[in-house]
Amino acid sequence: MKVGIVGLAGAGKTTVFNALTGLAAEVGYGGRDRANVGVIKVPDERVDRLAELFNPKKKTYAEISFVDVAGPEAEQGERSHTGLDPKLVQHMRETDALVHVVRGFESPYTTSGADPERDIRAFEDELMLTDLVQIESRLERLKKEKDSARERETLERLKAAIEAETALRDASLGTDEIQMTAGFRFLSLKPLLLLLNVGEDRVSAPIPAAVAGLAAAKHLEVIQMCGKAEMDIAQLDPDEQREFLADLGIAEPARSRFINAAYSLLDLISFLTAGEDECRAWPIKRGTTAHKAAGKIHSDIERGFIRAEVIRFEDLIEHGSEARCREHGKHKLEGKEYVVRDGDVVHFRFNV
Repeated sequence: MKVGIVGLAGAGKTTVFNALTGLAAEVGYGGRDRANVGVIKVPDERVDRLAELFNPKKKTYAEISFVDVAGPEAEQGERSHTGLDPKLVQHMRETDALVHVVRGFESPYTTSGADPERDIRAFEDELMLTDLVQIESRLERLKKEKDSARERETLERLKAAIEAETALRDASLGTDEIQMTAGFRFLSLKPLLLLLNVGEDRVSAPIPAAVAGLAAAKHLEVIQMCGKAEMDIAQLDPDEQREFLADLGIAEPARSRFINAAYSLLDLISFLTAGEDECRAWPIKRGTTAHKAAGKIHSDIERGFIRAEVIRFEDLIEHGSEARCREHGKHKLEGKEYVVRDGDVVHFRFNV
């Protein structure tokens, strides 16, 4: 899972990046010419519990990869008529989802005050404008191509949606349309999470009603954090973290809340594998069949799929072994079309 941390300049994107990854990338305007990349492991108590049973050589958690890149200036005067900078766009296109960091604190580096609703609308406009330019360019080329009526009809519908100020994620695209346009990697079609970055004076305050209302109107989830405080917390050892969090009135680090929000945003679940070599969590889209889940581990397993042996995590913990799960009827054999559930412990049988 690759998540792009995006937003207008001065919103604190790199500070948030450091808070989530525990890294120390240069903050401010000094690092505008390069992208920061970091990976975090997704804590999963189920992997730990399985490791207690199987004593494997290693434990492997799911991972989230972050890319933090410079955004457009918040105060541009006239807006660009061509969308976002191509370098930024390329980084964003390579992500599975976007996190829009929105400034909710006063900054000495900007001439305007914090206005989250303004910035949410402005950046969404930039995403849609970038998509519109791409759509119009493709439509122009299609005029010279034969047998393109279906693609042209789809793109015309998307163009009309954007011109009506509707992000493509809200354009009710059908499965065929999504597949047809997948190669374009439209920015306003990507799942988007709003992250309101506030000052320490608002660290435990509720999300402002105006921001929550705008997020709801745009069908977006919003979470709130103080990037600077969370960046400092990420550098501490666990005991010091708990003390710092208690002083700030925060129940858990932002990373935990963010991971939960990211999984929800991408509609992800995790199935598990366990054995003497490795206990591991595998993130997949909700609704994935056993056949496709097997391919997450290796293409050979998908190609030679025979069946999936499935035990629920809670049953394995309760009975203490695969053998006892079989004795109690908690071991099931499933075929290709079985829909894998969160917490399934799966062993794939295959032959290639």
